[in-house]
Amino acid sequence: MLLIVGAVRLPPENLERAKPVMRAMVEASRAETGCLEYVYAEDLFVPGLIHVKERWANQAALDAHFASEHIQVWRESWAGLGIGDRDLKVYEVGEARKT
Repeated sequence: MLLIVGAVRLPPENLERAKPVMRAMVEASRAETGCLEYVYAEDLFVPGLIHVKERWANQAALDAHFASEHIQVWRESWAGLGIGDRDLKVYEVGEARKT
């Protein structure tokens, strides 16, 4: 399984305009084969900071995601929304266990 964790930043004044675009991205991604989880979460204390968490079944599923039309639309929206600061990392993980 692959886990992507990180964050994106945008100017706080653009957040309401960004939400429909982010919703479309999340909904389309969640419908993809091999997507186990796809979440964007607004930080409670840092305006404009969006935490990202994705889980993918395998590299093939992630590759298909990166080639999807909806990710291209999402990436094309970044400049207009002021999204320039992205820090996402991919991790290979084993089976989950409770803490």
